[in-house]
Amino acid sequence: MEQRDYFEDVYEVVRLIPPGRVTTYGAIARYLGLRAGARMVGWAMNAAHGRDVPAHRVVNRIGVLSGKHFFGSPTAMADLLMAEGIPVKDDRVVQFKQLLWDPTTELE
Repeated sequence: MEQRDYFEDVYEVVRLIPPGRVTTYGAIARYLGLRAGARMVGWAMNAAHGRDVPAHRVVNRIGVLSGKHFFGSPTAMADLLMAEGIPVKDDRVVQFKQLLWDPTTELE
């Protein structure tokens, strides 16, 4: 699979995350059956700026806003999440487990 195709597959899944919910890099990788795993999903999110991709809804496996440094300001990712009603404290999604959207179960 070409890198471009891989990134587009990731973007298609991220576009399906409902507002007010979050998912993880690993959950997306598992859903797509990608051997490259969570790290490659992170690279796709880093390259998503300027596209119609809600990359702010993708966090690490424990709900930490690990990609916040790619949003232009230190608070932009948290601000976007909070604007959707997702509570964030100390760069971590509050009630992460309740807000987690897993494409493997939600899309099957």
